[in-house]
Amino acid sequence: MSEALLSTVAVSGGFDDPVFEAQAVFRALMDAMARPGTVHDLSVSIAPPAPLGQGSGAVALAMCDPDTPVWLGEGADSESVRAWLSFQCGAPVARDAERSAFAFARGTNMPAMDAFAIGTQEYPDRSTTLVVEVETLEGGVRLRLDGPGIDGQRVVGPVGLPEDFVTQRAANRALFPRGVDVVLVAGLRMMALPRSTVVSHVNETEAG
Repeated sequence: MSEALLSTVAVSGGFDDPVFEAQAVFRALMDAMARPGTVHDLSVSIAPPAPLGQGSGAVALAMCDPDTPVWLGEGADSESVRAWLSFQCGAPVARDAERSAFAFARGTNMPAMDAFAIGTQEYPDRSTTLVVEVETLEGGVRLRLDGPGIDGQRVVGPVGLPEDFVTQRAANRALFPRGVDVVLVAGLRMMALPRSTVVSHVNETEAG
């Protein structure tokens, strides 16, 4: 891609109202983290370059800045995406996943969670928030959620996660208070699975 075209891509597709829309995404993300498994609509205007999805782009522009290194996985990375993030929010792209504050990936190509920063016992907040693009947040294999912010249990069914997602989540949960927080996005819809949430399969008896 020519430098002129790359520059054009970088300056377009951001929030129409950067302050208002960034605040709206921030509030939605905080609410999603407080109520794991609930679906939140992101009412923003955004058109990031391919292959980054709208939801991922919205989270990036709301949460990332020059002091927030991001990592881009397969299905989220391109020269255009890097230029767009640099112009829109100034976020540097980390070469190593474990050095990122936010990471963006597509569900079927999502790296193992242990590839990312998990924080320390003293500073558990120094971990990666992993934003995963999935096909849809409903209608898939049923997963049971337990933990803080959930009254009893909650059942969700995102489509497009790796087959070993529940196993990875169990290993991640065992690290608490360290660990990776996960945000699932599909278009402009979002669901959070913070590290404190226990994720398990709904068995056949429960499913029936």
